[in-house]
Amino acid sequence: MLTADKKKYTVDDYLMLEEGAPFQLINYDLITSPSPIPAHQQLSAKIIQLLSNFLDSINDNGFLVSAPMDVKFDDGNVLQPDILYIKEGRVAELVKDRIEGAPDLIIEIRSPSTAYYDLRQKKDVYEKYGVAEYIIIDPVQENADMYKLTHKGYSLQQKALKTEALTSMVIPGFKLELSKLFK
Repeated sequence: MLTADKKKYTVDDYLMLEEGAPFQLINYDLITSPSPIPAHQQLSAKIIQLLSNFLDSINDNGFLVSAPMDVKFDDGNVLQPDILYIKEGRVAELVKDRIEGAPDLIIEIRSPSTAYYDLRQKKDVYEKYGVAEYIIIDPVQENADMYKLTHKGYSLQQKALKTEALTSMVIPGFKLELSKLFK
C-alpha cells in the first residue's frame, strides 16, 4: 500500500528494471513475487496447450502467450498476466515491444503470493481498461471463475468445479475443461 512518503513508480521506472526482474507495476507500486511453483507452471502449460490446439484447429491467428509478458495499461500499471489472448484483428494494434492495451482474454492462476492482486487490484485494472473476459483458476480448490465485461463492469458468468467446463465468449467454441487440468 502506498504511503504519503513513498514514491509512486511509473512505467519509465519499470522499464529501467533488468529484463526478467520479478516485478509488476500495479497502481504505481512495484510489486515483487517469487517465481511460480512447478505445479503453477505445469497448469499454465496445460492451458496454453489446450488453447493453442483449439486455435490451430479453427485457423485462429490471434496472439496467445504466457507470462512473463508485459501488458501496459497506463503509466502506473504494467501487469504480467499468467496467460493472455488477443484476437487476430487486434494484434497489430496492441503488440509492440510489449502489449499496449487490453487483451481480449486474461487467465490468472491463483497462488498464495498473488491471490490478493489477482482478485482485487489486477481484476480492477483489467475491468477498467476493457479486458472482455477474465478467468481466475484456483489450483487448490480445483475450480475456476469466469468474468465477462459488461457496461456495468465485470459480471460473474460461470463458476466451474473440477468436473465442469468454462465456455469462452471471446473464443467461440472453446471450452476449458477443468478435468483436463486437474488430474
